[in-house]
Amino acid sequence: MTHLLAVGGSDAGIAAALRARELDPSTDVTVVLADEFPNFSICGIPYWVSGDVATEASLAHRTRADLEAAGMTVRSSTWASAVDVDRRRLSVTGAAGDEEIAYDELLIGTGAEPVRPAGVPFGEPGIHLLHTMTDAEQVVAALELLPAGSRVAVVGAGYIGLEMTEGLVARGFDTTLIQRGPEVLSTLDPELGSLVTAEVRRHGATVLTGSTVTGITPAGGGQWCVATSSTSGDAEGTFALVVVCVGVRPVTDLAVAAGAQLGQAGAIVVDASMRTGVPHVWAAGDCVVTHHRLLGTTWLPLGTTAHKQGRVAGENMLGGSKVFAGSVGTQVVKVFDLVAARTGLRQHETAPLKVSPLTRVTVADDHKRYYPGAVPLTISVTGDQTTGRLLGAQIVGQRTAEISKRIDTFATALHAELTLDDVIDLDLSYTPPLGSPWDAVQVAAQGWERAAANQAAGNQTAGNQTAVIA
Repeated sequence: MTHLLAVGGSDAGIAAALRARELDPSTDVTVVLADEFPNFSICGIPYWVSGDVATEASLAHRTRADLEAAGMTVRSSTWASAVDVDRRRLSVTGAAGDEEIAYDELLIGTGAEPVRPAGVPFGEPGIHLLHTMTDAEQVVAALELLPAGSRVAVVGAGYIGLEMTEGLVARGFDTTLIQRGPEVLSTLDPELGSLVTAEVRRHGATVLTGSTVTGITPAGGGQWCVATSSTSGDAEGTFALVVVCVGVRPVTDLAVAAGAQLGQAGAIVVDASMRTGVPHVWAAGDCVVTHHRLLGTTWLPLGTTAHKQGRVAGENMLGGSKVFAGSVGTQVVKVFDLVAARTGLRQHETAPLKVSPLTRVTVADDHKRYYPGAVPLTISVTGDQTTGRLLGAQIVGQRTAEISKRIDTFATALHAELTLDDVIDLDLSYTPPLGSPWDAVQVAAQGWERAAANQAAGNQTAGNQTAVIA
């Protein structure tokens, strides 16, 4: 009987364990995790904080009982400290003290940890990170002690920061969002990010863009003084609670000690089969480098990617030959009544490629205007002027507009290496309440083609103008 051991009870580790059990129900699978939350949705944390998700337990993709019923042993509150590669033993510390667990194949799925900016007094009451379920419990407990209307700050306007801002506003807190970049959601071009910034402000939150936090110090009475610096000068604000969400970095100590190599962004180097190069040691998820279908090897921590990589590893640990097909970086987020999504590359991100990039922004209705409720979609398309190949897309629009469907259309086209002309030729669904004979993604592709033709004809500004198309 093969014994598979996975370190990490989130997306990659659980996906590997489930796949192995699916392929061979006789496989002995043990999952070791440092906390008490196996297979919980970290992406769902802001919605529990906001109250949209009623209970913490609802965030479990599967309960412990579900995992055990699937045939795996779950060792929670157990810390993995070292790998004896020659003897195939993992040293752990748990409720029973120090011990070793034998394995035939080992998966390291240690994920990522939040960046902790210097000068922030983490560990003090009222200063919080938001990355794990334990973090979420602490934030919820702190918020429940604050009266409605209390001033709270969120540092960092990425996906988690924006979702937290929405949740805090929904709970009645006077919320300030602090962002270093010129607009929130720096994964979008500023032209589209500005739409999201305006949406956050429209719902009553204060948004400080172009602002860097220079210090957080006690202000007395359980309050914190947050100092910021921007081109318009220095400023200070006083808050009862501060949540810091400024990115993550891969957790690699266990893998490095076992002999694994590090690559982009300090993530673990793996091949397309999720092998580390260390005998019988595999790795997957946010702790490893990512094969990007356009860029090659990069680091792109996403839950969807971790699930796929874990599934590949689980199959190959049993002797399979599965390969990770690669990511194109597809992402989507809801911000109040807007949805913002992207896939592929923005124009400046194409620099490593041998392409001649052109970006065109088009505004198109989500469905036929004569049917009530039509709303505009702002769609940015980047393509290669030489070959016409699609390189990336971004969409911002109302939540009702099926934006995730449309970004997935672009993502599928990227995966298949389609040109913009191919996108125009796609046989997409149509009914007046949901779309148009030419779907909005095709209208955007047509806009890009016209811009490319104008550019080729010598109109040097056409590719950067916004076309408003009914």
